[in-house]
Amino acid sequence: MEIVEFAPEHALAFKTLNEAWIAKYFAIEAKDRVVLDDPQGQIVDPGGRIFMAFKDGEAVGCVALIAMADGGFEVAKMTVKETLRGSGLGRRLMQRCIDAGAEVDAPRLYLETNSTLGPALGLYRAMGFVDAGPPSRHDYVRGDTWMERRY
Repeated sequence: MEIVEFAPEHALAFKTLNEAWIAKYFAIEAKDRVVLDDPQGQIVDPGGRIFMAFKDGEAVGCVALIAMADGGFEVAKMTVKETLRGSGLGRRLMQRCIDAGAEVDAPRLYLETNSTLGPALGLYRAMGFVDAGPPSRHDYVRGDTWMERRY
């Protein structure tokens, strides 16, 4: 498996991977549509990054780093194809995010998740994220757990 920087030709794979996991566990929300319909304009162009994971030429995972006003990044839209969950790919994608933040001296990584996603919560905690409490504003109904990892 290889992890690469997002390119415009990855937009459909990014959308498809994310729609699959969101629809399985939750409802796809208006904010999801905005981001998934234009990852270049909504994430990359404003200073964020997207990493795509490929296995044998097939997109099998992804994660986004959305630039935040404080110089940090929100980790978002992270998913691994269901058949590869438990393979360590999620850990590799998260490590790529941690490394990317360190490369630009980001003060922190932040994420919003849901308390029912046990394996995801376990990964985040294992990678150094701690509970952060609710922000003053959050964009997703499904978000009920907020975490951050400071550098």
